[in-house]
Amino acid sequence: MGTGSAGSTGRLLGSGRTADVYEYEGELASGGDGAWVLRRYRGEYGDAAAEAEVMEHVRGHGYPVPCVRAVTRSDLVMERLSGPTMLEAFAAGLLGPREAGALLARLLRDLHAVPARVGQDPEVRVLHLDLHPENVILTSDGPKVIDWNTAEEGPPGLDWGMSAVIVAQVAVGGLTGFESRAAMARSVLTALLTDEQAPSAMTEEGLVQARRRRAANPTMSPAEVEALGAAEELIRTLLV
Repeated sequence: MGTGSAGSTGRLLGSGRTADVYEYEGELASGGDGAWVLRRYRGEYGDAAAEAEVMEHVRGHGYPVPCVRAVTRSDLVMERLSGPTMLEAFAAGLLGPREAGALLARLLRDLHAVPARVGQDPEVRVLHLDLHPENVILTSDGPKVIDWNTAEEGPPGLDWGMSAVIVAQVAVGGLTGFESRAAMARSVLTALLTDEQAPSAMTEEGLVQARRRRAANPTMSPAEVEALGAAEELIRTLLV
């Protein structure tokens, strides 16, 4: 993994709340196999160097993430993945709700089997803290997880809580731009929390802390924060 991203940005491929993704052009892009993209954080959001370290750690333990080629504080040059997101596949009828929920559950379980990179406590694991259907790409080699900016180490219950809260926000119509996906999200959430092959590791503390963290997210609107109450209530009805 290099420490510079010498090269130029090509076509804009997508934009999120904190970063933009471009086609990558330059010396690094012409070397090795496959294509590359540049993910660039806007303003003070994100620490691409720290994100790359986590990605390389979990990748070294067999977890499915894009390969990182170069990094600076704001820029991350990584493998370009080909395939739909889980959300796109679900919307196109290529993935059923139980299959989608079960896949999210398995990805959480597999991640929490990876030992912590820094912490020594055996109960502490690497947490993604933003693992939801838009951050899973279904490639020909299987699903790969992207957007590790929020990753840290802690108890797995917090990671389950964050994934559930994010999906539940969509399920109650409380996430801007995803209002039409409410029924779909509710089905996925139900499958995530009730999957028999990878049973939920949700904890009371994890759920409470997840809602608190989500509410403190600076990219959230007041209306989105207000919807968190209904999202938590929905999760609790499914856990009964």
